[in-house]
Amino acid sequence: MSTSSFSRRTLLRSIAAGGAALAAPSVLAACSSSGTKHDVSNAGKSLTPWPAYVPFAGPAADLPGTADGIQPGYLSYPKNLVSAVHDKPGSGQTIKVMTISYGTPPKSASQNKFWAAVNEALGVNIEFTVVPDSDYMTKMATMMAGNDLPDVINLGGGHTLPREAEFVAAKCADLSSYVAGDAIKAYPNLANLPTYAWQDMGRIAGKIYGVPVQRSAPGNCLWINNDVFTAAGMKDGWTADDFLAVAKAATHGKKYGLGSSQPALFGADVHPLAFGAPQEWKLDAGAFVSAYTTDEYRAGLEFMVKLRQAGLYEPNVLGTSTVDCKTYFYNGTVASMPDGFGALTTSVPSIKGAFVLDAAVPYTPSNGAKPGMDRARGIFGYTVLKKATPDRIKLILRVLEYLAAPFGTKEYELTHFGIEGTHFTRDGQGSPIPTALGQVENTVNLPIKYLCDAPQVLYLPGQPDAVKRNHAWQTKVAPMLVRNPRFGRQSETSTRVGAAIETLRTDTIGSIVAGRKPLSAWDETVKKMRAQGLDQIAEEYAKDYATNH
Repeated sequence: MSTSSFSRRTLLRSIAAGGAALAAPSVLAACSSSGTKHDVSNAGKSLTPWPAYVPFAGPAADLPGTADGIQPGYLSYPKNLVSAVHDKPGSGQTIKVMTISYGTPPKSASQNKFWAAVNEALGVNIEFTVVPDSDYMTKMATMMAGNDLPDVINLGGGHTLPREAEFVAAKCADLSSYVAGDAIKAYPNLANLPTYAWQDMGRIAGKIYGVPVQRSAPGNCLWINNDVFTAAGMKDGWTADDFLAVAKAATHGKKYGLGSSQPALFGADVHPLAFGAPQEWKLDAGAFVSAYTTDEYRAGLEFMVKLRQAGLYEPNVLGTSTVDCKTYFYNGTVASMPDGFGALTTSVPSIKGAFVLDAAVPYTPSNGAKPGMDRARGIFGYTVLKKATPDRIKLILRVLEYLAAPFGTKEYELTHFGIEGTHFTRDGQGSPIPTALGQVENTVNLPIKYLCDAPQVLYLPGQPDAVKRNHAWQTKVAPMLVRNPRFGRQSETSTRVGAAIETLRTDTIGSIVAGRKPLSAWDETVKKMRAQGLDQIAEEYAKDYATNH
């Protein structure tokens, strides 16, 4: 393990998120420049109605989905695409956007045929600022503290930004009158976003400030090389001891059963839930209980230490980026990686048939608890708009509506696959298969999908068997999914000190699992987190919950 790499990354995250000490005061000053404190709580406020839900009557799925987020599965591509947008949203305007990215920066629109085609279809010139995941906290803190905001900002990727809700309330457009209730019907593709996505985005001070980027039910999971894990003895109904034995059998030479990136933190979103811990919070008779205070969470950390002590993780986890971790997984250096469910659609083509990709079913833990798995927040994040005139707001909402065009439409094909003959060709069944250029110019490197997107479906071009396998897995793990009751709630204390608490948590977990600190250090960290505001956050979430129930 590279200690110097870990120290540098920790310093960067502490500077960005410790927010508390550095980023938060400047952001707070920006939010309070008018001299008015922005109360972000929903408790005691008049609540804006959620947007009406008007589902799109698209192609019938081969494998059924569910209303709460199990994806409908499609074994083949629709043959007759329809148009979901009949007029260009814009007429030559420039829109500046800022969003997170997990790929390499795209070439400029003049050299990028995908970007140019999207601009042409939208009738606008999108100027992108793409922020790598590793720099997100730093760049966002700088942007939020300044006055030169882009027109469109994606807040997402699972990061906890200091003073986020206060920034939104102070600097961003209140969209309530444009999207609440039946008003959303002016934007049919946004009306097709499920209600749970709006609810998990939540209100701020009773108002709707953003447009959600919808996600399906499965959340962070452990992706496995099924060929390796099966050969190593993986079986249905496995236990924690079985998991350890399989990972040990898959580890030999310079190949490891377990891989992880530094952000994924040895699978800290996988193993504690498998040991029965809540996902961040548990709702108990209206009270919020932090997962980090539970015996189950501690037991999950102890198991992670056991896995590391057995030499089953690739040694440089805390110096490994998300991109590098994926590379190790694809080339067989590691036989598993913790990642979000969205990794499915990018991993299947990246593997190029080298092995069968699956997500693991949670093992039964040794503490007798019911095994669980992360149920995703119903959104990747949400998109907010800089305050502007009503005409400007409506223009940008039309752009977002185009990006939300659903599966089975011509607009979806463009925004997800590009131009036929340039970015994709069709196989014998009509599936769009990426060309060499399409593997470079796409929504990974030009992340328009993080500004707005269609409701997700389970479709993998030319891979019907992979669709069947994953749909069966989704159905199997559905009863195990553990929801975070904090989704959609507001806490003033969390927006003020939540980033610092999160940094304390992740730094401690990294040090414990890496072997620098004993497991007992976790108990001291829990005390510090509670003293720094965790207990107050619990009270504020409970008040917000009571307002909505």
